[in-house]
Amino acid sequence: MNEGSASSEYKMITPSRNQCVYTSCYCEENVWKLCENIKNQRYCPLEEVYAVFISNERKKIPIWKQRSGRGDEPVIWDYHVILLHASKQGPSFIYDLDTILPFPCSLDVYSKEAFQSDEHLRPAFWRKLRVIPGNTYLKEFASDRSHMKDSDGNWRMPPPAYPCLETSESKMNLDDFICMDPRVGYGEVYSLSDFVKHFGVK
Repeated sequence: MNEGSASSEYKMITPSRNQCVYTSCYCEENVWKLCENIKNQRYCPLEEVYAVFISNERKKIPIWKQRSGRGDEPVIWDYHVILLHASKQGPSFIYDLDTILPFPCSLDVYSKEAFQSDEHLRPAFWRKLRVIPGNTYLKEFASDRSHMKDSDGNWRMPPPAYPCLETSESKMNLDDFICMDPRVGYGEVYSLSDFVKHFGVK
């Protein structure tokens, strides 16, 4: 496979990085488009695919090895979204269009390089992860992109060229996905260590 994956037998479930739909600072939509592509092209069962929102109560989460980072310093995001492929046939892989790590990257490597550990971080920066099945994400996620506009209504970053993602019930529910209260929204919420234990190499 291409892009230097950790496993030569693993087959990518998306187009190559430079062929994916990508808009800087719209990671939630980039992952939605990855899920849509996987569903349409049937690269793998959609049941093996998850959208993973990373955030915390303070909306301050460090992630290393990001393209917008400087040297060995992490980027402090309010939230970030990646795609998880958890196949029953082998190790899990992460698809992150904003990383300088391989695309895809084994969860084991991504965890060590991009997440590192919460052990040496102040509790305010501990990461939580909301893991949403791909099919649920495609059906339920909606964003009118209003969070990317300033108080004057100007774009902080240029939006994607395609129309906003919406459902019959909602035009904007992004906050439900970013929220790390397990009583809100879709999917399951994990601490970083529990996420790595659950989906990592057994």
